[in-house]
Amino acid sequence: MKTLLKKRVLIPVLAVTLFLAGSSFVKSDFFEIAKQIEIFTTLFKELNMNYVDETNPAELMDTAIKNMLEDLDPYTTFLNEQDVETYRINNAGEYSGIGALVRSYENKLLIVEPYKDYPADKAGLKAGDEILKIGDIEVPDFKDNASELLKGANDTSVEVTYSRQGETKTTTITRGAVEVDAVPFYQMIGDKTGYIVLSKFNAKASGQTKDALVDLKGKGAEKIILDLRDNPGGLLSEAINVTNLFVNKGELIVTTKSKVKKFNSEYRTRNNPVDTEIPLVVLVNGGSASASEIVSGGLQDLDRAVIMGARSYGKGLVQRPLKLTYGTHLKVTISRYYTPSGRCIQSLDYWHRDDDGNAVKKTTFNDFTTRNGRKVQDGGGVLPDLEITSAKANELTTALLNNHVIFDYATNYYYHHKLQNLDSFKFSEGDYQDFKTYVSKSDFSYETETEKALKKAMTDREEVIFNDAIENDFKTLLLDIEKSKITALEDFQKEIQQKLEDEIVKRYFYREGLYDYYLKNDETILAATGLLADEGKYFGLLK
Repeated sequence: MKTLLKKRVLIPVLAVTLFLAGSSFVKSDFFEIAKQIEIFTTLFKELNMNYVDETNPAELMDTAIKNMLEDLDPYTTFLNEQDVETYRINNAGEYSGIGALVRSYENKLLIVEPYKDYPADKAGLKAGDEILKIGDIEVPDFKDNASELLKGANDTSVEVTYSRQGETKTTTITRGAVEVDAVPFYQMIGDKTGYIVLSKFNAKASGQTKDALVDLKGKGAEKIILDLRDNPGGLLSEAINVTNLFVNKGELIVTTKSKVKKFNSEYRTRNNPVDTEIPLVVLVNGGSASASEIVSGGLQDLDRAVIMGARSYGKGLVQRPLKLTYGTHLKVTISRYYTPSGRCIQSLDYWHRDDDGNAVKKTTFNDFTTRNGRKVQDGGGVLPDLEITSAKANELTTALLNNHVIFDYATNYYYHHKLQNLDSFKFSEGDYQDFKTYVSKSDFSYETETEKALKKAMTDREEVIFNDAIENDFKTLLLDIEKSKITALEDFQKEIQQKLEDEIVKRYFYREGLYDYYLKNDETILAATGLLADEGKYFGLLK
């Protein structure tokens, strides 16, 4: 294990100094700071004046800053003017554009999800369409994020050329106002249980959650399921307010601790709750992070809800945007946060790295107690009171998602299967066998942790003492691991098939259809409904 004291010395000191200059923090070694600033300034000036070719000072500085910040945590980032606007939009929950989730990677721009009845959908764009040209600009030739070209004022038009299943098409999209709901779906399950999906913590989160809760209670809900799965977080204030819907005014929800004294704070609920007694189950998984963990961790510590699903992501860090010059910002990690029991659920230690430069994952945990005396632990996210096996992430499913294999298969499925209504959809065993064939014929590959360890052992200097027999044993073992990956498609069929069904249903019936599908087929929701129907078991878990 080694601490993070490595590369890029001069530039990091500059940026830290810029940050400190904009705050009340006092640094004792002023000479060293001034020295490093002078060195960097001189270097930057001489480089731009004397380099053999023309330089772009803005690009050089942008690269320098980003490389410097890579040595910290992934949440501390430099926001240029364009990034600042995107950050504002994400928190506000409304913007003007085409109304679609777009992915930019490897000089490609892909439609991931068009939102129902928004401009992209009305123009005929589908998930899986690759955008080749926006107006007169070829996407591969555009150096910055080409998705920014799709944004624009309401009622302005943009012509888009795209590829679909090998065929090139053109359409015109008229931009419009896009509302990003924090609560995209809520509905009754049976006569007495209300189900609320909270997908993000933007400025609308607590207001929309409250409206949904009140409406469901008005329809007869006597129990509530709050779904925070795959909610990446957002505004800390909204996390406090959402928790406040279910707990009394004045409850301590979060404590933040920082080396800068003014960032040390206690956050308590400030409003009157909606209902402090209604039985509540909160769903989380590995995609539930940050503000989602504040809500789930706080409700767990206060014994106000049963947490179900899979261990959450484990982001116990708080960021704040600090204004720099020329409209830019530094979004910087300022503190760690602690739930009511006093635990920090941060999973990765970015300030200590392994020999490969990766953040160290916490493996030992400390015990804490909830208000009723139940044991909970810090580190590694929020561990549910009831775990659902199929909700847990595994290496293979994660690799299939990250390499877009499941996404691409769903695209092909959509264009080869007609589906009239949601009730008629069933992903059969034959379909899954077809998926396995698809994977085997694709260029998909991933490296397990065991493979990484074996290959590292084979390349270390100790290999000089290996004889041929030992080396052959290593190679045989690697081949066996490769074969086991195919078997793993069967071992993890339940988890993988769930992700496939999610992606396929969205293609036909949008996200609204996906939530309808969940109510009848999602194992975690069905388990939560069953728990709420068993009052003895529900209250027994909390006591």
